[in-house]
Amino acid sequence: MNREVEAHEVSGRASRQPLDDETRALFERGLQALDDDRVGDALDCLRAAHGHAPEHAHLRSSLGLAMARSGGDFSEARTLCEDAAKQEFFNPDLYLNLAKVYLRSDRRSEALRYLRRGQMIDPGHEPIRRTIASLGQRRLPIVPFLPRRHLVNRALGTARSKFVGTFSRT
Repeated sequence: MNREVEAHEVSGRASRQPLDDETRALFERGLQALDDDRVGDALDCLRAAHGHAPEHAHLRSSLGLAMARSGGDFSEARTLCEDAAKQEFFNPDLYLNLAKVYLRSDRRSEALRYLRRGQMIDPGHEPIRRTIASLGQRRLPIVPFLPRRHLVNRALGTARSKFVGTFSRT
């Protein structure tokens, strides 16, 4: 599997400590379970692997993402991903995982900030590009001379999206 090899090359080099065979197998099973949307299995494998190699950045980031996807503690998931991204600040995959954690808790602006940071590191990173594209583009505020967060813009924007949504569903 290409993703596994890339993940291990990037994380193994940057973490400066290669994973032993057992930990690597747990990590790969956890990543595969996460890809297959078997979040419970992913959590079990990644927690076990994290017990063997708690300093491994990509492993911590993947565990944080699995925790967020399982509906676990957001602050713990965020902390795991942030610490991993600080350790390997040049790895766009870790910023992608951190952004996904923020998206799971409906914190779109923070997610976009980390996606942009990952994109600065690797402008051609396809998963980051797809995630940014899936977020769409914001419309201009209804009343442009007021801030986007102003009550009038928020109320009119909500009304506009409900009104437009009514016609697009038919």
